[in-house]
Amino acid sequence: MVNFSYTIVGTGAIGGFYGSRLQQAGSKVNFLLNSDYQHVSHNGLLVESPEGNFTLPQVNAYRDVSEIPPSDVVVVALKTTNNHLLSKLLPPLIKDTTIVLVLQNGLGIEEEVAKIVGTQRVIGGMCFICSNKIGPGHIRHLDYGTVTIAEYLPNYQPVGITQKMRQLAADFESAGIEVLLSEDLLLSRWQKLVWNIPYNGLSVVLDATTEQLMADGEMRSLIEQIMQEVVLGAKTCNRLIPESFIEKMLVYTTKMKPYRTSMKIDYDLVRPLEIEAIFSNPLKIVAQAGVDLPRIRMLDQQLKFLKTNNRSNNSLGKGTNC
Repeated sequence: MVNFSYTIVGTGAIGGFYGSRLQQAGSKVNFLLNSDYQHVSHNGLLVESPEGNFTLPQVNAYRDVSEIPPSDVVVVALKTTNNHLLSKLLPPLIKDTTIVLVLQNGLGIEEEVAKIVGTQRVIGGMCFICSNKIGPGHIRHLDYGTVTIAEYLPNYQPVGITQKMRQLAADFESAGIEVLLSEDLLLSRWQKLVWNIPYNGLSVVLDATTEQLMADGEMRSLIEQIMQEVVLGAKTCNRLIPESFIEKMLVYTTKMKPYRTSMKIDYDLVRPLEIEAIFSNPLKIVAQAGVDLPRIRMLDQQLKFLKTNNRSNNSLGKGTNC
């Protein structure tokens, strides 16, 4: 058993769930919190899960990175809309041998993290999980939970399976979390977008859950067409995603418990949306190869419009009583 020590940067639906499972399995885990700090420092963390509910009454809760001792693994589980904070958050948490595991959605993320902490320590992680934070220190895990990890090299060159990846996988697996080891981070990032782009985008634009989208024949057809565009995008980066992968994602989502995507929750709560990482960055990359992805480009445009008007409407509504 490896049992690295961990620091979770972003104790929300993802970081809170995986960090709690790691601590429950015996790893030492530090949690960086913001608005939940007072609650969690006094009450701990509560996780509801079909695999069994549990409470961690005592956790190592911090709100200042300068107070956190360096750990073996720093898990970046913030939304990418907060990545401008990483240049201040990450350096105090790093020692010579620290691994930085990036559990975020989108493309081009590891490249930015590597500029802060160095290329040699960055591993990308793609989470296939339905999980929400429903209150202070309260995580509700609904379905799935597999993490795919792959090591980063400049220009996203394939690395293969490394010892660091195996060590990380051993800890997560001891916590009951399935881990898939990938030889090619860029391919795995595009594969995750096969799900993220259609479901996150359409859930906001159409005000729908995954169940509602999959129950409509026209929407299922549109989802498949958008997935085909993601596959084309990957191909421009010399990454081939088989047709069977699309069918796999459709089947998984059909079987999934009704789920309001993370982007839909952010939109409903008037939070920043991860449009750049999930939509704009892939579009920029394929545009350099002279390829257009019209359905994804339309989603990108629609989401930016909705984001702007969502904030404006919320601002106008403040202070009213009607």
